[in-house]
Amino acid sequence: MSNGYGVLADVLEQWREAFDRRRVDDLVGLFAEDALFQGLSPRLLNGRAEIRTYYENVPPGTTAAVEVLHSRPLAAEALAGFATVTFRTPTPEDPAGTPLPVRLSLIAQHTGAGWLIRQYHVSRLG
Repeated sequence: MSNGYGVLADVLEQWREAFDRRRVDDLVGLFAEDALFQGLSPRLLNGRAEIRTYYENVPPGTTAAVEVLHSRPLAAEALAGFATVTFRTPTPEDPAGTPLPVRLSLIAQHTGAGWLIRQYHVSRLG
């Protein structure tokens, strides 16, 4: 396995780019078929279909800034990591969007399709 920090940074950069451009198909493709997903809603999601619905409901114009904090290998082809993600959703009253910082933890696994996110969990900071 290559440097886990670099792998995690690459996966999260792909995620951020697809998120910022609202490319839901590309976002969903970064997740394993049976991925577990805990976003900002209270409901735990399971699998790509539920993850797709979640991302389809993100307000248009929302962007994310990502800072990778830690990454550790779990096995030869799996890693875990943490990042800080700051979301912003612009509104007419607040064109820059109020920052919403969260802590993201995830597990990624290398498969025949490349690195896929198997578990994704965010919690609000502050």
